Amino acid sequence: MTTLLAAELPQHIGQEVALSEWVEITQERINAFADATGDHQFIHVDAEKAAAGPFGTPIAHGFLTLSLLAGELMTRGGAPDIQGVRITVNYGLNRVRFIAPVPVGSRLRNRAVLQDAQAGAGFMQITVLNTIELEGSDKPAATAESVFRVYL
Repeated sequence: MTTLLAAELPQHIGQEVALSEWVEITQERINAFADATGDHQFIHVDAEKAAAGPFGTPIAHGFLTLSLLAGELMTRGGAPDIQGVRITVNYGLNRVRFIAPVPVGSRLRNRAVLQDAQAGAGFMQITVLNTIELEGSDKPAATAESVFRVYL
């Protein structure tokens, strides 16, 4: 995990600031997400029907992939450790794209590049480009710009 000082964030624009460990996408995780959201579409939760579908196997929900940015991909090294802050909070997302399907049994990781850092009144607003990589694939599973407010 990269450690950065809040005051020096603008100096790191354009640089990779984090790379997470791999996270496995199990059928149990997919089923739990389906239960939490009510999205039980067969391509996610029915192995037999999914085998005959366009992807040949169950795939993760796009929003499951995205939700990992709020938790496991971040806590497994996918976010920089910013020193000199009181708290960092999510401010929003820009330009979310689900690029490649994520078959059950796949592994994902997040590669984070700092895109912007703007000073505000008592905070710094940063934008990070997240590329959620799909192990063994030429294409990422998803990309999303995360916007955070880092309160000083």
